Amino acid sequence: MKVSYKWLKDYIDIDLSPAEMDEILTQIGLEVGGIEKFQSIKGGLEGLVIGEVKTCEPHTNSDHLSITSVDVNGEELLPIVCGAPNVAAGQKVVVATVGTVLYDGDDSFTIKKSKIRGELSMGMICAEDEIGLGQGHDGIMVLPEDAKVGTPAAEYFNIEDDLTIEIDLTPNRIDGASHIGVARDMAAYLKQQKEIDYKIPSVEDFKVDNNNLPIDVKVENNEACHRYSGVCISGVKVAESPEWLQNRLKAIGLSPINNVVDITNYVLFETGQPLHAFDYAKTNGKVVVKTLADGTLFNTLDEVERELNEKDLMICNDEAPMCIAGVFGGIESGVSETTTDIFLESAYFDSVFVRKTARRHGLNTDASFRFERGTDPNNTIYAMKRAALLIKEIAGGEIASDVIDIYPNPVEDFKVEVSVERVENLIGKQIGKETIKNILTALEIKVEKEDGDTLNLLVPPYRVDVKREADIVEEVLRIYGFNNIEVASKVNASLSYAPKIDEHKLRNTIADMLTAAGFNEIMNNSLTKASYYEGLESFKQENTVRIFNPLSSDLNAMRQGLLFGGLECVAYNINRRNADLKFYEFGKSYQHFVNPENENPVDNYFEKERLGVFMCGNKTATSWNLKEEPTSFYHMKAYVENILRRFGFNIEKLRIRETENDQFTEGLSYGIKKKVLVEMGMVSGKILKAMDIDTQVYYADFDWALLIQEAMKNKVSYTELPKYPAVKRDLALLINKSVSFAEIKTIAFNCEKKLLKSVSLFDVYEGEKLGADKKSYAVSFILQDTEKTLNDKQIDKIMQKLIKSYEKQLGAELR
Repeated sequence: MKVSYKWLKDYIDIDLSPAEMDEILTQIGLEVGGIEKFQSIKGGLEGLVIGEVKTCEPHTNSDHLSITSVDVNGEELLPIVCGAPNVAAGQKVVVATVGTVLYDGDDSFTIKKSKIRGELSMGMICAEDEIGLGQGHDGIMVLPEDAKVGTPAAEYFNIEDDLTIEIDLTPNRIDGASHIGVARDMAAYLKQQKEIDYKIPSVEDFKVDNNNLPIDVKVENNEACHRYSGVCISGVKVAESPEWLQNRLKAIGLSPINNVVDITNYVLFETGQPLHAFDYAKTNGKVVVKTLADGTLFNTLDEVERELNEKDLMICNDEAPMCIAGVFGGIESGVSETTTDIFLESAYFDSVFVRKTARRHGLNTDASFRFERGTDPNNTIYAMKRAALLIKEIAGGEIASDVIDIYPNPVEDFKVEVSVERVENLIGKQIGKETIKNILTALEIKVEKEDGDTLNLLVPPYRVDVKREADIVEEVLRIYGFNNIEVASKVNASLSYAPKIDEHKLRNTIADMLTAAGFNEIMNNSLTKASYYEGLESFKQENTVRIFNPLSSDLNAMRQGLLFGGLECVAYNINRRNADLKFYEFGKSYQHFVNPENENPVDNYFEKERLGVFMCGNKTATSWNLKEEPTSFYHMKAYVENILRRFGFNIEKLRIRETENDQFTEGLSYGIKKKVLVEMGMVSGKILKAMDIDTQVYYADFDWALLIQEAMKNKVSYTELPKYPAVKRDLALLINKSVSFAEIKTIAFNCEKKLLKSVSLFDVYEGEKLGADKKSYAVSFILQDTEKTLNDKQIDKIMQKLIKSYEKQLGAELR
């Protein structure tokens, strides 16, 4: 959200530097993303000055240029060659002096000292479109005779400078989504150091002038519309907004439309209350708030025909829909140049209804942004009166109806009970009851009752995020100041359990190991798209932890794994021609499993620490001494097994199987008994296609918490180096394609448990000569006796035993 510094000063008397604003706003929970200088005209007319044309003669080498001398109140007259047909001596004009930068949209050019057809020119006499003051280009801009020579153009045209503050508003702080909301928080903070308060514009002058525009309002769906207020205004003249109003809107990135619409936008960003102005003639004197039949067609302001859902709340007249409530207006009922009478709406719609409607239609407006997160139900009348008075002032007209206010079930303040001792314990400092009460009062939280150490509070309903004792503690702390809580010289703690393994150190060790191997660490948002998990069996969509008030459909759920965040990074890099990638990420995954036996709903949510490793592209780039080597399944397998070895696992003793995880096209899982430590392999082509990735990606998903847990069971031991040599024997086995290497390895160790040390696959061959359903595996066996040297007889006996086992159990043949 953007805030104008000058606009903010309308409500609170401050004189702060950008750095001070940044520090204070961030301190109170309204984190500043950036502060930019705003000028009502780009460049602020810097370098432009009011001048007077003293002489004007035709150019000897041109039939359309003139040679002028211009007085800008400098030491000498400026010679300027001008091509405008209306330039003449005695005119007061706007002059761009040498060095001035002029803008044309995003393009710019600098006025330089130059010669034009042999004549010196030291500036430029400007037309209004050349300096952003209009669209005319018929000739230069001629000013009134009383314009004072030498006056800076910025001063003459009253160019406004401002600061635009970008606030990274979190979903829970919708109370700060307005200038008054920001002023209120700043006043609460500054009040701890000095006497200061914020003020809001008065609406005491509001009065009903007549009842010439009767309106019949009916709310049929009170569940979706808790409060509906409105008033009619007659005799309005729709026109361009005054300059001050346009500048206010431009400063926060809005484009002015017309005075009535601009006022509704102005009041929205002033108070946080969305408004909507209807052309009264299109209401037929009746407004009905209701839902319509499923499939009803409706044309919105963006000229798109939308098919309504039966749960979309609509604002209708007696015949047809006029507006999607809280989201977007209709093209037929909006204010236009021909509008003379309006119906001004100010309502409090249910956040869930608005959010679901906005998501269904893919709409995200300033109004829906606020309604989705919760507006102030007690602010509708004030905002409506404020806008009505501005419309009367700027667009003329009269209040032509009584105020309509349908509010059957008023929203009460939230009741919260807090203990001063508890507040101070959580903060970590004794700040005193009076300080706590002063902070709460400054935040408009009322102390209803005091009972010794306990405070019974009434929290206004616009603070939708303050409903618990912990929320009150947060409010007190952010206004008191996090930086005002001293860090103790020592920390007292009682630890009942000392871990056997330094998890932080091990994490750094694995990170260093991967970094040394050429990997880059990535960090992704824990929020992701719920749609990523559609159709996946390994991570079912119903197990996704959903967000109640998502910032967007791209961030509407918690991630179940690290795969999709990593693939987003892969796609981002590939699209920028960085295709040889090696990434790793430590992060948490989140899942939801409903168990009826759990009385506490929190017990149905699970959080796990994971490690994700990604590879794609080439392992080595082409150079004069190296051939290009694409990344393969076995490169990833080597990294995975190295990590497991670093944890102290014996790879030969792990259960290795083909993975059944549908995130992979082909892959392996390494585990202990039924527990899976890691799954790795080639990412499913279906997933890659959905992510718009056209290269093979290899991925390993480690259960980091389980790795730590199992690693703590590993006992560190050592043995002497073997005194006797190892023997290597190879077999080329012709087997069915369905047979996996894991089966070959398992059979080998079942046959010979004492002398067989390792089994490895070093070649795979498939061809027409072998048969369509056959393949050849070249397998290497390492045999070793720690007590004596093996002889040929022993070796042959073991190998024959292996061959017979393969023939019997797998139907294998020797090649």
